[in-house]
Amino acid sequence: MSKPLILVLGDQLSHDLPSLQALPDGAVIALCEVADEGRYVPHHPQKIAMMLAAMRHFADELRARGLRVHYSALDAPDNTQSLVSEAERLARYYGCDEIRVVRPGEWRLWEAFKAREAGPLPCRLLEDNRFYTTPEAFAAWMRGRKQPRLEHFYRAQRRATGLLMEAGAPLGGKWNYDADNRHPLADAPPLPAPLRHAPDAITRDVLELVAEHFGEHFGRLEDFDWPVTRAQARAELADFLETRLAHFGRYQDAISDEAPRLFHSRLAAALNLGLLSPRETCEAAEREYLEGRAPLNSVEGFIRQILGWREYVRGLYWTRMPDYKRGNHLEASRGLPSCYWSGDTELHCLRRAIEMTRDHAYAHHIQRLMVTGNFALLCGVAPQALCDWYLAVYADACEWVELPNTLGMVLHADGGLMGSKPYCASGKYIDRMSDHCRHCRYDPKRVTGTHACPLNALYWHFLMRHRDRLASNPRMRLIYAGLERMGEAKREAIRQQAEAFLEGLACETAPRWAGGDQAHQHALGYRYRESSP
Repeated sequence: MSKPLILVLGDQLSHDLPSLQALPDGAVIALCEVADEGRYVPHHPQKIAMMLAAMRHFADELRARGLRVHYSALDAPDNTQSLVSEAERLARYYGCDEIRVVRPGEWRLWEAFKAREAGPLPCRLLEDNRFYTTPEAFAAWMRGRKQPRLEHFYRAQRRATGLLMEAGAPLGGKWNYDADNRHPLADAPPLPAPLRHAPDAITRDVLELVAEHFGEHFGRLEDFDWPVTRAQARAELADFLETRLAHFGRYQDAISDEAPRLFHSRLAAALNLGLLSPRETCEAAEREYLEGRAPLNSVEGFIRQILGWREYVRGLYWTRMPDYKRGNHLEASRGLPSCYWSGDTELHCLRRAIEMTRDHAYAHHIQRLMVTGNFALLCGVAPQALCDWYLAVYADACEWVELPNTLGMVLHADGGLMGSKPYCASGKYIDRMSDHCRHCRYDPKRVTGTHACPLNALYWHFLMRHRDRLASNPRMRLIYAGLERMGEAKREAIRQQAEAFLEGLACETAPRWAGGDQAHQHALGYRYRESSP
């Protein structure tokens, strides 16, 4: 009879995980805290603490079910500090004849486990059933499509699940209510108080451990309050449905100088850890509409993020890796601006997004796309540099969701596979959607001059640099027509203004860490350097 070691990864904390079903006698369940997983990029201390605390609570729940659990603590003297080698050590220690693991959230781990499938201690990979789709099903949907757009995938998902559907048609008569969901914050109602999760003894121990071993990483541990148990995650979901969902849609693109969350849910981390399932979350949101407690535009927009976007980017990741990670359609090569670690920038919108990220391991999707992402796009930051930063600093960043969002959506580095045009914007967008500009030394209405918002010149300079690639794009023609109407003298002034800013922008010439995954990165051909884009 088989005696497997069941390796449960830190983002697989679900009791209905496939590897935890029909366990044979003698099976040993292993959860492993290893330093390599905290350092291959310098993960935010809150992100590390959230995962380790959730893992420790989950291990206790498994023990309470009478299951045999081995927990490798980070500071255990015999811990190998590498996930694969630690699993192999434990398998040998317990006399196991194979290692079973559900598909991990990163290609590098998938490759590492696949390489051991036929080894002397074989690794058996199981498909993850906690999503609406599988990579195989997504690949079947992709087959024959030159442009696999989200909207087409999302409609297929709605039909397949029946969410917000009636008699085969979308409730309300429309598939998408995005046009109703772009209001600035000026007319928003008062913001609800955030739900707090006071750390218990287990979490407090983890916070001390993380401070000791990862305290040098970017980010603060103070005021840690992420949900680390299923009960806390369910409370977070209930609080969102009751206090935020009704206004989520209308103000989901707004940005506040003081309030990081606004009406957003902060549920992505719990979903990615496995503390909530996408099905229960979407069905709970649907009930809020069906029972008259939330408007359709909010509920549809929220469900689209999970049923549509979350599943879509995961499908793209698993069907396009590892080549996807090499994408650099715009040939960007600048290193990451140093202010992304320090927050030392006079651009108030950028500084506040970085400060909120530092303090909370969180920024909502428009801050990521249109502030930190837009600035990196306009400056020509290399995809690897920005992707590694996003993966490091956000609590909800697993590579399967982070990489397509950053490389494809933010940087247009996949050549338009995900988005039909780059999401580039000038300072006028920030002024319209936020209250940042009133606190800034720069004027969003000026393009050139000492007090002009740098985003304005950078925006037009970006368009000039990439005219050959982008001018023929149907969605960019009006923008390029505006550029052509400018006089040559104005275009030259803009070019000089942007290039002077870029010349003075301090950027890294190499990653600021030396993580264990660098050899793997180099083997795949990743490079970035500081240079003119």
